[in-house]
Amino acid sequence: MAAAAAMAAAASSRSFLRPHRCLLLPHTHPLRRRLSTNATASAPTSTAASAGVVDVLMKRGLVEATTSEALAAARPGELKVYCGFDPTAESLHLGNLLGLVALSWFRRCGHTAVALIGGATGRVGDPSGKSSERPELDIAAVEANSDAIKSLVAQILGRVPEPAHHSHSGQKEQPSAISADSSQRMGSFVILDNYDWWKEITLLDFLREVGRFARVGSMIAKESVKKRLASEDGMSYTEFTYQLLQGYDFLYMFKNMGVNVQIGGSDQWGNITAGTELIRKILQVEGAHGLTFPLLLKSDGTKFGKTEDGAIWLSSKMLSPYKFYQYFFAVPDIDVIRFMKILTFLSLDEIEELEDSMKKPGYVPNTVQKRLAEEVTRFVHGEEGLEEALKATEALRPGAQTQLDAQTIEGIADDVPSCSLAYDQVFKSPLVDLAVSTGLLTSKSAVKRLIKQGGLYLNNVRIDSEDKLVEDGDIVDGKVLLLSAGKKNKMVVRIS
Repeated sequence: MAAAAAMAAAASSRSFLRPHRCLLLPHTHPLRRRLSTNATASAPTSTAASAGVVDVLMKRGLVEATTSEALAAARPGELKVYCGFDPTAESLHLGNLLGLVALSWFRRCGHTAVALIGGATGRVGDPSGKSSERPELDIAAVEANSDAIKSLVAQILGRVPEPAHHSHSGQKEQPSAISADSSQRMGSFVILDNYDWWKEITLLDFLREVGRFARVGSMIAKESVKKRLASEDGMSYTEFTYQLLQGYDFLYMFKNMGVNVQIGGSDQWGNITAGTELIRKILQVEGAHGLTFPLLLKSDGTKFGKTEDGAIWLSSKMLSPYKFYQYFFAVPDIDVIRFMKILTFLSLDEIEELEDSMKKPGYVPNTVQKRLAEEVTRFVHGEEGLEEALKATEALRPGAQTQLDAQTIEGIADDVPSCSLAYDQVFKSPLVDLAVSTGLLTSKSAVKRLIKQGGLYLNNVRIDSEDKLVEDGDIVDGKVLLLSAGKKNKMVVRIS
């Protein structure tokens, strides 16, 4: 009787998981077969798969934990891997970058990548890693954020990988486990929104068909839940159910789309295992796997990507490619090689060469940081964004020979202090007075002292005289001036 009741409950739940009309993917070969570790491991593997994607990720420090060793034996094309991104802002930030890098590695190894935008779960808020409940977003904001993030992810994941890089010795090298024709056997990618199936699910249906399989004891035992329950503010029921919502996403895509792997940061382990447990209990099959990667931390244990000015955004609308590039250019030596391994697609051999170069006499400081900044900026912003960042970096270097134009200066105006002055306030004005009135420096004596030290620049040209007046030819394209005090302090002056 009990066995019959269990089978009936499972059958009822499977009918509840029917594909909905609004799916972004067609209903293709759902993964129903029972997979065992032995069956997966004993399957014949190709030479390329012998060093599969999990092996690649582990060697680069991108694996924190996996739910099964069988995942390492997967052959190209066997995996459909998803990573979730909740639309809590108009852009993803640096903390989301590892998820995109990991999805790209799965693609490069021939697997299918799925980016799941949390149009539904974003209305609840993931408590993982949070000390308090997330602010509630209105529906319009969630929808606008979802659309913006879908566009951003499509741009990043849609870029074809660069050809294999060349080592300093001139010999062509291949990234680990990736063959020379990797662009021809790249796995596909798709972007989904979980609101497309959640909008048709009622609370009563969910509690009856899914909630009954969730054990409260197991849910409370999750690390993210225990921390919040022990905090002063505790945890709301809404947040407590989040792991079930994310677990159901995995269950739904596993059954209807064949998605068999979920990846996420180490703080997502509880949510990921909630999904694998639901799949085993409701569908009564094996074959769902989870993989977590370490959080993006600096060597001192603090989060990489948090600054005094806020998050490092991936969208150029919220942070210019120039400023994004500069952030990676400023990475300390102690972190740069580790970030090379986890954030770029350079081969480990080439990264080792770069590490060795840092120890040799005559090494130019920040050479490796420059390469890191180039590779990550190219991945996030493409070649066009990288060129914009490099052009601005060179043009804005005091003493650079690059000819400045108004477009280049305006391109960094959002990233440095700026002001607007009338033409009459600038033309024939003593530069010493202008440096003070614009706020570049606090006093005329400070300006004069800096001129004597050779540290004051007008449009990247060093100023040697305290008597310098601003001439019409100094106003770039008749629109703007760039004042610099040393290498870092700048002021953009717009002429109105």
